Amino acid sequence: MRISKITVATATSAVLALSVAACGGGSSGGTEAEKPSESASSSASGPQYAGKTLKVWRLGAPNEVFEKYMNDLNGKFEQQTGAKVELTWVPWPDSQKKWTAALASGEGPDVTEFGNDQVSAWVAQEALADITEVAKGTPDFQQIPQNLWGYETIDGKIYAVPWGGGTRAVLYRKDWFSELKIEEPKTWEDLIAAAKKIQKEKGSDVDGLAFNGGSDANMSLSPFVWSAGGDFAAFEGGKWVGKLTEPAFKEGFQFYTDLVAKEGVSGKSRLNLNSIEIAQRFAAGKVGMFVTGGWDIASIEEQSKGKIKADQMAFFSIPNKEGTGPAPAFQGGNDIAVWKDTENPELAAEYVKLAAGQEFGGRYAKENGLLPLYPDALAEYANDPAQKAFAETFKVAKGFPADPQWAEANDTKAVLQNAARAVIKGEKDVDAALAAANKELEEILNQQ
Repeated sequence: MRISKITVATATSAVLALSVAACGGGSSGGTEAEKPSESASSSASGPQYAGKTLKVWRLGAPNEVFEKYMNDLNGKFEQQTGAKVELTWVPWPDSQKKWTAALASGEGPDVTEFGNDQVSAWVAQEALADITEVAKGTPDFQQIPQNLWGYETIDGKIYAVPWGGGTRAVLYRKDWFSELKIEEPKTWEDLIAAAKKIQKEKGSDVDGLAFNGGSDANMSLSPFVWSAGGDFAAFEGGKWVGKLTEPAFKEGFQFYTDLVAKEGVSGKSRLNLNSIEIAQRFAAGKVGMFVTGGWDIASIEEQSKGKIKADQMAFFSIPNKEGTGPAPAFQGGNDIAVWKDTENPELAAEYVKLAAGQEFGGRYAKENGLLPLYPDALAEYANDPAQKAFAETFKVAKGFPADPQWAEANDTKAVLQNAARAVIKGEKDVDAALAAANKELEEILNQQ
C-alpha cells in the first residue's frame, strides 16, 4: 500500500522541541487495529498476565550499560504484570532482513525498536499495529512535544512512540588531539588538516577521518550535502524529483568522496564499513575521527577492554561549509512499536507505556547516548558540555525524503553508497555516478 500523507518534523520544530513543552501526540485517527482493553490501559495485574511471555527486539549490540537498562526495565515489567520478557538483540545492519523474515513467517516480535525514519516503510507493509489510543491515553506521552510525533503519525494514526532523539557529531580521540596540539575543527579544511596530522603521527594504517560507505553511510554524507545547500530529493508536482545532480549536492558529495579519493585520510580498502565496524577500528586505535552518535563511547570503551577510556574521547559538531557553526545532520531518533501480528496486544501496549514513559524513556535516551524527549530532561542537556555538540546540531537538523520507499533506496539498494564507491574506485566520474544514482532514486521513490 502507498502512504498518502506523512507528517514529518521540520528543523524549525526541532528547535522548538528544545524549549517548548507541547501537549498531545496527534489527532485521533479512527478505528484501531489493536485496541487495549480497559483493564490493560488502567493497570496490568500480575495474575492476569502470569505465564505469558512477551518477545521484545532491541536494535544494536548489547554492552554493560544497555544490558543493565534492559534488565531494570524488564524486571519492573515482570514485577508489574507477572509476564516474562524474551529479549533479542538485533544488529542494526540486519534489522531490515530480520523484520522482512518476521513478516513473511508470522514469527515476529511482540514489541520492537525502530529507527524513526523506518516506521513509514513498515506501516506500508502493514507490519505495525495502530497504537493511537495508547499514545493519546498515556499521560506521560502527552508531555512529548507534538512535533516529535511526525515520523510516527501516518494518515492521522500513530504507529510508534518516540523513545529517544538523536543526531550525529564527530567522535574523536581527545587524547590524540591534546598530544598533537590539534584544535577542534571549525571548517571543512580544518577537518582535513586534523585528519592528515593524525595519519602522519599515528601511522598510514590509521584513518584520520574514517569514511563510512556502509549501511548507514548517508548519516555521514548528508551533513556535507546539506551544508553545501543540497538535498536528496523533493516532492514536486505530485512526484519525487531527485536533486543529486544539482551543484550543491555535487559539492557535498565530492567533498565526502575526496576524503578517500583525493585526500587519502581514510583507506580505500575499507569502503564498505558502516559505523559499527568503524567503531570497532576506533576501539583498536585505528581511527582518529568518525561521524556517529553518543552511544558509541560506552561501546568503544568496552570493546577496547579499557585501553581507551571515556575521558579519552569527545564529540564536536560537524562544521558547516562556511565555518560559522554546525552543519545540519540527520534529525533522527529511535521508536518503540507493537508488531501487528502479536498475540498479546494488551501486554505489548503495557510494555510500550513503561519503556517510553518518563522514568525508562529518560534513562533510555541518556544511557543510549540520545537526546531525551521530555522537555525538562531535554533542557538539562542543552547545558551539558558532554551533550553540547548534539544539542547544537539538533537545532539545525534535517530529515531524509519522507517516503516509505526511502528505506529501499537507502538500505536495500544502497543507491548513494554504490555511487560513492564507483567514484572512489575510478569506475565513474562524479557527474556520471550522480546521474545514474538520481535516475535510480527517482524510480524507487515513485514506485506505485
